[in-house]
Amino acid sequence: MFRYVLFNKPYRVLTQFTDDSGKSTLADFIDIPGIYGAGRLDYDSEGLLLLTDNGQFIHQLMNPKFKVFKTYYVQVEGSPEPEQIERLRRGVELKDGITAPAQVEVIPEPDWLWPRNPPIRERKEIPTTWLSISISEGKNRQVRRMTAAIGHPTLRLVRQSIGGLAVNSLACGEFIEVTEAELCSQLGLKSISHPLSKEVADKARLKRSGPRLHRNQQSRSQNRTGGKTRSGSRRNR
Repeated sequence: MFRYVLFNKPYRVLTQFTDDSGKSTLADFIDIPGIYGAGRLDYDSEGLLLLTDNGQFIHQLMNPKFKVFKTYYVQVEGSPEPEQIERLRRGVELKDGITAPAQVEVIPEPDWLWPRNPPIRERKEIPTTWLSISISEGKNRQVRRMTAAIGHPTLRLVRQSIGGLAVNSLACGEFIEVTEAELCSQLGLKSISHPLSKEVADKARLKRSGPRLHRNQQSRSQNRTGGKTRSGSRRNR
């Protein structure tokens, strides 16, 4: 049976279980072997991370055809103007292309949000603003580059949700396990992909290769007879 884990990743934690540089990793918080992150969450970002030992499900979730929205609560420097917010919604041009339309709203600071350690560096003369940004893409450091493109650098970034899976009830550094039924319900999936067992995979491979082998044999037989099908037996000649 596969395992599915929701983890509230703290600031400055790598989304991997080993590291040679001495940085904090998932192993400092989670003791479940064989699971991996379904998508990335940067070292300097916080919030919801989904992990599993079902590699086929990770491919399913990352497939561009399956557009699950991820929502980020983002504290930016300054106060974006309405036209700048509209730019984020329509799509902004980055070095690797124009971003897809996003759902963007100005929000109050979430009252459930845990304090960051260390806190952000605020300048008294410059206000900050919280935005809710929902995207279905996964470009590298996309949200940070989006806010920088409109002139308002990101100071703090928290992934609040993946589809209907939310981080709000998890304390910072806490994880819980969820069932496949819960995942299907919250991600809008009819079912979750599973790797084929070796026996099932072998049967599927034989089923696929069987007709091709028959056609190849028929082709060789026709080549020997000049493209004509022989009838009768040698006794009737």
